[in-house]
Amino acid sequence: MLSQRNRRPVAAVALGLTTVLGLTACSSGQESSSATGTDVGKVDGKITLTYLQKQGDQEYFVGEAAGAKAQAAKLGIDLKVVNLGNDANKTVSEAQAAISQKSNGLIVVVPDPAVGPQVVQIAKDAKVALLTSDDQICSTGPDPAECPPEALVPRIGFSGEQMGSEVGKRAAEEFKKSGWNAAETASISAWKQDVTVCTDRVNASKKAFAANAGTAVKNIDVPTDNSPTGAQDKIAATITANPKVKHWVVWGCNDENVQGGVTALENAGFKANDVIGVGLGAYLACKNWSSAKPSGMKAALFINGRDVGALAVQTMYDKLKNGKEFPKEGFAPTKMVDASNWKAAGLTCG
Repeated sequence: MLSQRNRRPVAAVALGLTTVLGLTACSSGQESSSATGTDVGKVDGKITLTYLQKQGDQEYFVGEAAGAKAQAAKLGIDLKVVNLGNDANKTVSEAQAAISQKSNGLIVVVPDPAVGPQVVQIAKDAKVALLTSDDQICSTGPDPAECPPEALVPRIGFSGEQMGSEVGKRAAEEFKKSGWNAAETASISAWKQDVTVCTDRVNASKKAFAANAGTAVKNIDVPTDNSPTGAQDKIAATITANPKVKHWVVWGCNDENVQGGVTALENAGFKANDVIGVGLGAYLACKNWSSAKPSGMKAALFINGRDVGALAVQTMYDKLKNGKEFPKEGFAPTKMVDASNWKAAGLTCG
Protein backbone atom coordinates (compact mmCIF):
# COMPACT_ATOMS: atom_id res chain seq x y z
CA MET A 1 0.00 0.00 0.00
CA LEU A 2 0.95 3.70 -0.10
CA SER A 3 3.60 2.91 -2.70
CA GLN A 4 3.69 1.34 -6.09
CA ARG A 5 4.41 -2.35 -6.37
CA ASN A 6 5.37 -3.00 -9.96
CA ARG A 7 5.91 -0.58 -12.78
CA ARG A 8 4.47 -1.55 -16.13
CA PRO A 9 5.96 -0.17 -19.38
CA VAL A 10 5.01 3.44 -19.85
CA ALA A 11 5.33 3.78 -23.60
CA ALA A 12 2.62 6.37 -23.95
CA VAL A 13 4.11 8.36 -21.11
CA ALA A 14 7.51 8.31 -22.74
CA LEU A 15 6.07 9.69 -25.98
CA GLY A 16 4.68 12.73 -24.24
CA LEU A 17 7.29 13.27 -21.56
CA THR A 18 9.90 14.99 -23.70
CA THR A 19 7.35 17.53 -24.89
CA VAL A 20 6.10 18.12 -21.38
CA LEU A 21 9.59 18.59 -19.98
CA GLY A 22 10.31 21.04 -22.75
CA LEU A 23 7.25 23.04 -21.81
CA THR A 24 8.01 23.03 -18.10
CA ALA A 25 11.76 23.55 -18.28
CA CYS A 26 11.31 27.19 -19.25
CA SER A 27 8.78 27.83 -16.51
CA SER A 28 9.59 29.48 -13.24
CA GLY A 29 8.72 27.65 -10.04
CA GLN A 30 5.66 29.85 -9.60
CA GLU A 31 4.46 29.19 -13.11
CA SER A 32 4.85 25.44 -12.77
CA SER A 33 2.99 25.48 -9.46
CA SER A 34 0.04 27.21 -11.15
CA ALA A 35 -0.96 23.81 -12.48
CA THR A 36 -1.89 22.84 -8.95
CA GLY A 37 -4.62 25.43 -8.72
CA THR A 38 -3.25 28.94 -8.29
CA ASP A 39 -4.82 30.06 -11.57
CA VAL A 40 -8.06 28.14 -11.02
CA GLY A 41 -11.16 30.16 -10.25
CA LYS A 42 -13.90 29.42 -7.73
CA VAL A 43 -16.77 27.15 -8.70
CA ASP A 44 -20.17 28.73 -8.12
CA GLY A 45 -22.32 25.69 -8.79
CA LYS A 46 -21.91 22.02 -7.94
CA ILE A 47 -18.31 20.80 -7.80
CA THR A 48 -17.31 17.76 -9.84
CA LEU A 49 -14.14 15.90 -8.86
CA THR A 50 -12.28 12.85 -10.15
CA TYR A 51 -10.13 10.73 -7.83
CA LEU A 52 -7.58 8.65 -9.77
CA GLN A 53 -6.14 5.88 -7.57
CA LYS A 54 -3.46 3.30 -8.15
CA GLN A 55 -4.14 -0.20 -6.76
CA GLY A 56 -7.77 0.68 -6.10
CA ASP A 57 -8.64 -2.85 -4.98
CA GLN A 58 -6.06 -2.79 -2.17
CA GLU A 59 -7.59 -2.48 1.28
CA TYR A 60 -5.98 0.85 2.13
CA PHE A 61 -7.11 2.44 -1.12
CA VAL A 62 -10.59 0.93 -0.80
CA GLY A 63 -10.81 2.77 2.52
CA GLU A 64 -9.43 5.93 0.96
CA ALA A 65 -12.10 5.84 -1.75
CA ALA A 66 -14.81 5.24 0.86
CA GLY A 67 -13.61 8.21 2.91
CA ALA A 68 -13.52 10.41 -0.19
CA LYS A 69 -17.03 9.39 -1.21
CA ALA A 70 -18.43 9.97 2.26
CA GLN A 71 -16.91 13.45 2.45
CA ALA A 72 -18.06 14.27 -1.08
CA ALA A 73 -21.62 13.29 -0.18
CA LYS A 74 -21.44 15.45 2.93
CA LEU A 75 -20.28 18.46 0.90
CA GLY A 76 -22.61 17.91 -2.06
CA ILE A 77 -19.76 17.10 -4.46
CA ASP A 78 -20.14 14.91 -7.54
CA LEU A 79 -17.19 12.52 -7.17
CA LYS A 80 -15.95 9.83 -9.54
CA VAL A 81 -13.30 7.35 -8.33
CA VAL A 82 -11.19 5.54 -10.94
CA ASN A 83 -8.99 2.51 -10.25
CA LEU A 84 -5.76 2.85 -12.24
CA GLY A 85 -4.33 -0.44 -11.02
CA ASN A 86 -0.59 -0.27 -11.72
CA ASP A 87 -0.99 1.22 -15.19
CA ALA A 88 0.88 4.51 -15.55
CA ASN A 89 -0.44 5.06 -19.06
CA LYS A 90 -3.99 4.86 -17.72
CA THR A 91 -3.21 7.77 -15.41
CA VAL A 92 -2.75 10.05 -18.40
CA SER A 93 -5.75 8.78 -20.38
CA GLU A 94 -8.07 8.95 -17.36
CA ALA A 95 -6.88 12.46 -16.50
CA GLN A 96 -7.71 13.50 -20.05
CA ALA A 97 -11.10 11.78 -19.79
CA ALA A 98 -11.85 13.58 -16.53
CA ILE A 99 -11.08 16.91 -18.17
CA SER A 100 -13.36 16.12 -21.08
CA GLN A 101 -16.10 15.21 -18.60
CA LYS A 102 -15.78 18.68 -17.05
CA SER A 103 -14.23 17.77 -13.72
CA ASN A 104 -13.33 20.87 -11.73
CA GLY A 105 -10.50 19.13 -9.93
CA LEU A 106 -8.29 16.04 -10.07
CA ILE A 107 -6.96 14.13 -7.08
CA VAL A 108 -4.37 11.53 -8.09
CA VAL A 109 -2.41 8.65 -6.60
CA VAL A 110 -0.02 7.78 -9.41
CA PRO A 111 1.23 4.26 -10.14
CA ASP A 112 4.47 5.82 -11.38
CA PRO A 113 5.74 9.34 -10.61
CA ALA A 114 7.23 9.55 -14.11
CA VAL A 115 3.80 10.64 -15.36
CA GLY A 116 3.84 13.65 -13.07
CA PRO A 117 4.87 16.32 -15.60
CA GLN A 118 2.34 15.11 -18.13
CA VAL A 119 -0.53 15.06 -15.63
CA VAL A 120 0.45 18.52 -14.40
CA GLN A 121 0.45 19.86 -17.95
CA ILE A 122 -2.98 18.37 -18.67
CA ALA A 123 -4.41 20.05 -15.57
CA LYS A 124 -2.63 23.34 -16.29
CA ASP A 125 -3.86 23.52 -19.89
CA ALA A 126 -7.44 22.93 -18.74
CA LYS A 127 -7.11 25.26 -15.71
CA VAL A 128 -8.25 22.42 -13.47
CA ALA A 129 -7.09 22.13 -9.86
CA LEU A 130 -4.66 19.27 -9.20
CA LEU A 131 -3.92 17.63 -5.86
CA THR A 132 -2.09 14.41 -5.06
CA SER A 133 -2.70 12.02 -2.21
CA ASP A 134 -0.24 9.57 -0.66
CA ASP A 135 2.60 9.81 -3.19
CA GLN A 136 4.31 12.89 -4.56
CA ILE A 137 4.67 14.02 -8.16
CA CYS A 138 6.81 16.76 -9.65
CA SER A 139 5.75 19.27 -12.31
CA THR A 140 9.20 19.53 -13.88
CA GLY A 141 10.60 16.00 -13.89
CA PRO A 142 9.84 12.31 -13.38
CA ASP A 143 11.55 11.91 -9.98
CA PRO A 144 10.07 13.70 -6.94
CA ALA A 145 13.33 13.09 -5.06
CA GLU A 146 15.13 15.37 -7.52
CA CYS A 147 12.35 17.97 -7.67
CA PRO A 148 12.70 21.60 -6.54
CA PRO A 149 10.34 22.12 -3.59
CA GLU A 150 8.30 24.71 -5.46
CA ALA A 151 7.64 22.24 -8.29
CA LEU A 152 6.16 19.51 -6.08
CA VAL A 153 2.39 19.20 -6.46
CA PRO A 154 0.54 19.74 -3.14
CA ARG A 155 -0.06 16.42 -1.38
CA ILE A 156 -2.47 15.01 1.18
CA GLY A 157 -1.37 11.93 3.08
CA PHE A 158 0.99 11.08 5.89
CA SER A 159 4.39 12.41 6.85
CA GLY A 160 6.88 9.76 5.74
CA GLU A 161 9.47 10.94 8.23
CA GLN A 162 7.01 11.01 11.10
CA MET A 163 5.62 7.56 10.28
CA GLY A 164 9.07 6.04 9.92
CA SER A 165 10.18 7.58 13.20
CA GLU A 166 7.22 6.08 15.05
CA VAL A 167 7.98 2.64 13.61
CA GLY A 168 11.67 2.89 14.52
CA LYS A 169 10.89 4.02 18.07
CA ARG A 170 8.48 1.15 18.65
CA ALA A 171 10.95 -1.34 17.20
CA ALA A 172 13.59 -0.01 19.60
CA GLU A 173 11.21 -0.34 22.55
CA GLU A 174 10.45 -3.94 21.63
CA PHE A 175 14.16 -4.67 21.19
CA LYS A 176 15.05 -3.30 24.61
CA LYS A 177 12.25 -5.33 26.23
CA SER A 178 13.48 -8.51 24.53
CA GLY A 179 16.85 -8.61 26.25
CA TRP A 180 18.50 -9.86 23.06
CA ASN A 181 22.24 -9.76 22.58
CA ALA A 182 22.90 -7.08 19.97
CA ALA A 183 25.77 -9.11 18.50
CA GLU A 184 23.29 -11.88 17.64
CA THR A 185 20.65 -9.51 16.28
CA ALA A 186 20.10 -7.83 12.92
CA SER A 187 17.47 -5.47 11.60
CA ILE A 188 15.99 -5.54 8.12
CA SER A 189 14.83 -2.47 6.23
CA ALA A 190 12.65 -3.65 3.33
CA TRP A 191 11.29 -1.36 0.61
CA LYS A 192 11.04 -0.58 -3.08
CA GLN A 193 14.05 1.61 -3.34
CA ASP A 194 12.99 3.81 -6.26
CA VAL A 195 9.91 5.06 -4.40
CA THR A 196 10.73 8.35 -2.67
CA VAL A 197 8.12 8.14 0.08
CA CYS A 198 9.32 4.65 0.98
CA THR A 199 12.91 5.77 1.28
CA ASP A 200 11.82 8.63 3.54
CA ARG A 201 9.97 6.25 5.83
CA VAL A 202 12.72 3.66 6.03
CA ASN A 203 15.50 6.18 6.62
CA ALA A 204 13.48 7.68 9.46
CA SER A 205 12.93 4.21 10.95
CA LYS A 206 16.66 3.49 10.88
CA LYS A 207 17.48 6.80 12.51
CA ALA A 208 14.86 6.46 15.24
CA PHE A 209 15.84 2.86 16.02
CA ALA A 210 19.53 3.76 16.27
CA ALA A 211 18.71 6.69 18.57
CA ASN A 212 16.50 4.65 20.91
CA ALA A 213 17.81 1.07 20.90
CA GLY A 214 20.57 1.75 23.42
CA THR A 215 23.18 -0.17 21.43
CA ALA A 216 24.29 -0.62 17.84
CA VAL A 217 22.50 -3.31 15.82
CA LYS A 218 23.52 -4.37 12.32
CA ASN A 219 21.04 -3.24 9.66
CA ILE A 220 20.52 -4.93 6.29
CA ASP A 221 18.79 -3.09 3.45
CA VAL A 222 16.61 -5.42 1.38
CA PRO A 223 15.22 -4.16 -1.96
CA THR A 224 11.71 -5.46 -2.66
CA ASP A 225 8.72 -4.77 -4.90
CA ASN A 226 6.65 -3.73 -1.84
CA SER A 227 4.46 -6.85 -2.05
CA PRO A 228 4.23 -9.57 0.65
CA THR A 229 5.48 -12.34 -1.63
CA GLY A 230 8.23 -10.20 -3.11
CA ALA A 231 9.43 -9.19 0.34
CA GLN A 232 9.18 -12.76 1.58
CA ASP A 233 11.40 -14.06 -1.21
CA LYS A 234 14.07 -11.38 -0.79
CA ILE A 235 14.10 -11.58 3.00
CA ALA A 236 14.27 -15.39 2.88
CA ALA A 237 17.49 -15.04 0.88
CA THR A 238 18.80 -12.53 3.41
CA ILE A 239 18.11 -14.93 6.27
CA THR A 240 19.97 -17.70 4.48
CA ALA A 241 22.93 -15.41 3.88
CA ASN A 242 23.18 -14.53 7.59
CA PRO A 243 23.07 -17.87 9.46
CA LYS A 244 24.69 -16.48 12.63
CA VAL A 245 21.81 -14.07 13.34
CA LYS A 246 19.53 -15.46 16.05
CA HIS A 247 17.10 -12.55 16.42
CA TRP A 248 15.57 -10.30 13.77
CA VAL A 249 13.91 -6.88 13.77
CA VAL A 250 11.90 -6.04 10.64
CA TRP A 251 10.48 -2.77 9.36
CA GLY A 252 9.74 -1.46 5.90
CA CYS A 253 7.78 0.88 3.69
CA ASN A 254 4.45 -0.79 4.40
CA ASP A 255 2.70 -3.72 6.02
CA GLU A 256 3.40 -5.86 2.96
CA ASN A 257 7.16 -5.73 3.49
CA VAL A 258 6.96 -6.52 7.18
CA GLN A 259 4.41 -9.30 6.72
CA GLY A 260 6.62 -10.83 4.06
CA GLY A 261 9.56 -10.68 6.44
CA VAL A 262 7.66 -12.18 9.37
CA THR A 263 6.44 -15.02 7.14
CA ALA A 264 9.93 -15.66 5.78
CA LEU A 265 11.35 -15.87 9.29
CA GLU A 266 8.57 -18.18 10.43
CA ASN A 267 9.22 -20.46 7.45
CA ALA A 268 12.93 -20.45 8.31
CA GLY A 269 12.12 -21.82 11.77
CA PHE A 270 12.36 -18.66 13.86
CA LYS A 271 9.97 -18.52 16.80
CA ALA A 272 7.74 -15.52 17.42
CA ASN A 273 9.83 -14.47 20.42
CA ASP A 274 12.89 -14.19 18.17
CA VAL A 275 11.20 -11.80 15.74
CA ILE A 276 10.15 -8.17 16.10
CA GLY A 277 8.10 -6.95 13.18
CA VAL A 278 6.66 -3.43 13.24
CA GLY A 279 4.32 -2.82 10.34
CA LEU A 280 3.20 0.35 8.65
CA GLY A 281 -0.47 0.37 7.80
CA ALA A 282 -1.76 -2.30 10.22
CA TYR A 283 -4.22 -3.74 7.67
CA LEU A 284 -2.11 -6.91 7.32
CA ALA A 285 -0.58 -6.82 10.79
CA CYS A 286 -4.01 -7.14 12.38
CA LYS A 287 -4.54 -10.51 10.74
CA ASN A 288 -1.71 -11.88 12.86
CA TRP A 289 -3.54 -10.69 15.97
CA SER A 290 -6.90 -12.17 15.01
CA SER A 291 -5.82 -15.62 16.19
CA ALA A 292 -4.32 -16.88 19.42
CA LYS A 293 -1.16 -18.01 17.61
CA PRO A 294 1.98 -16.11 18.71
CA SER A 295 3.32 -13.80 16.01
CA GLY A 296 6.51 -11.97 15.25
CA MET A 297 4.38 -9.00 14.21
CA LYS A 298 4.61 -7.08 17.45
CA ALA A 299 3.01 -3.75 16.44
CA ALA A 300 2.06 -1.58 13.48
CA LEU A 301 1.37 2.05 12.77
CA PHE A 302 -2.31 2.38 11.89
CA ILE A 303 -2.81 4.67 8.92
CA ASN A 304 -6.42 5.11 7.94
CA GLY A 305 -7.02 5.56 4.23
CA ARG A 306 -10.50 6.92 4.94
CA ASP A 307 -8.94 9.92 6.69
CA VAL A 308 -6.72 10.69 3.71
CA GLY A 309 -9.54 10.41 1.18
CA ALA A 310 -11.80 12.66 3.25
CA LEU A 311 -9.06 15.23 3.83
CA ALA A 312 -8.17 15.31 0.12
CA VAL A 313 -11.78 15.99 -0.87
CA GLN A 314 -12.17 18.64 1.84
CA THR A 315 -8.95 20.34 0.75
CA MET A 316 -10.11 20.43 -2.87
CA TYR A 317 -13.52 21.77 -1.81
CA ASP A 318 -11.91 24.54 0.24
CA LYS A 319 -9.92 25.58 -2.80
CA LEU A 320 -12.71 25.48 -5.37
CA LYS A 321 -15.53 26.82 -3.24
CA ASN A 322 -13.73 29.22 -0.91
CA GLY A 323 -10.52 30.07 -2.77
CA LYS A 324 -8.31 28.70 0.03
CA GLU A 325 -4.86 27.86 -1.32
CA PHE A 326 -3.64 24.27 -1.11
CA PRO A 327 -1.15 23.53 1.66
CA LYS A 328 2.12 22.11 0.38
CA GLU A 329 1.31 19.01 2.42
CA GLY A 330 -1.62 18.04 4.60
CA PHE A 331 -1.31 15.15 7.02
CA ALA A 332 -3.88 12.76 8.48
CA PRO A 333 -3.39 11.34 12.00
CA THR A 334 -1.70 8.01 12.81
CA LYS A 335 -1.76 5.65 15.81
CA MET A 336 0.51 2.80 16.92
CA VAL A 337 -1.47 -0.39 17.58
CA ASP A 338 -0.76 -3.96 18.66
CA ALA A 339 -2.59 -7.13 19.61
CA SER A 340 -4.00 -5.49 22.74
CA ASN A 341 -5.61 -2.39 21.25
CA TRP A 342 -6.10 -2.64 17.48
CA LYS A 343 -9.85 -3.20 17.68
CA ALA A 344 -10.36 -0.32 20.09
CA ALA A 345 -8.44 1.92 17.68
CA GLY A 346 -11.14 1.38 15.06
CA LEU A 347 -9.10 -0.79 12.76
CA THR A 348 -11.17 -3.20 10.67
CA CYS A 349 -9.36 -6.31 9.53
CA GLY A 350 -10.56 -7.75 6.24
